[in-house]
Amino acid sequence: MSRDAHLTRDFIGYGAKPPHPRWPNGARLALNLAINFEEGSEASFPDGDGVSETRLSEGGGGFEGRDLAAESMFEYGSRVGFWRINRLLAERGLSATIFACALALERNPAACSEIMARGYDVCAHGWRWERHQNLSEDEERERIARTVDSLKRTLGQAPAGWYCRYGPSVNTRRLIVENGSFLYDSDAYNDEVPYWTQVLGQNHLVLPYSLATNDAKFISGNVATANDFFESLRDSFDMLYREGAQQPRMMSVGLHLRIAGHPGRAAGLERFLDHVLRHDDVWVCRRVEIARHWQETHPPAA
Repeated sequence: MSRDAHLTRDFIGYGAKPPHPRWPNGARLALNLAINFEEGSEASFPDGDGVSETRLSEGGGGFEGRDLAAESMFEYGSRVGFWRINRLLAERGLSATIFACALALERNPAACSEIMARGYDVCAHGWRWERHQNLSEDEERERIARTVDSLKRTLGQAPAGWYCRYGPSVNTRRLIVENGSFLYDSDAYNDEVPYWTQVLGQNHLVLPYSLATNDAKFISGNVATANDFFESLRDSFDMLYREGAQQPRMMSVGLHLRIAGHPGRAAGLERFLDHVLRHDDVWVCRRVEIARHWQETHPPAA
């Protein structure tokens, strides 16, 4: 078998008969809140990149040179947005997963302390917030190893999973299996329950993510108000909850500190969390818990 056989596209998947997840306590839905912590790892002039990152910010950019406005918008996420989202979760006794860019957390010891105190699990989101498709294989191998070592130092735990910025390179999945530190990766958008694949002759678990139930929609212009965000998340949740009476699935909600952390958007997240809590049989869980449950309940076929 080719070392890249796992890159073969699969248009069928589980089809009409996905496995019953058998979530704990008979839950209809496993809901994971994924908090992307990227601020301080983005491209910037102070870090020698010769460019200012403007993606997923409020600004238009569009000029050459150091963009101090964009830098300030990123800073808002870690200075203010993280603490607001964290408070909303803490008030409701909810946990989450940190999609962590390692350099960003090296630069924010206070956030690291809070992440550890709250018991959030960690899914590595790269050494920096960069596109792995632009890295050579050797560069990517080094970035993955550096990310693991950094997160062990700052958070006292190795990351359980891996998720690239937007999408992986053709080498990513093979390299994280080669690294050996990860229970799963989330570099897929093609399902609503986990699945196994074969990489380098080993069974490897994939926990699909979603850009549909994601606050990035604010920046793309697909949602404009807190209520737009709430209604989109609510409708996804409600359909999955109804379907979950017969076929439970998982739902990932992607949050960015510099996006959903703003008050006029956090209000939509707040409404959604309260809507979720009015329902029984929902497992609001960390991503590592989903991975461990799937390993135990749905081990790979022989």
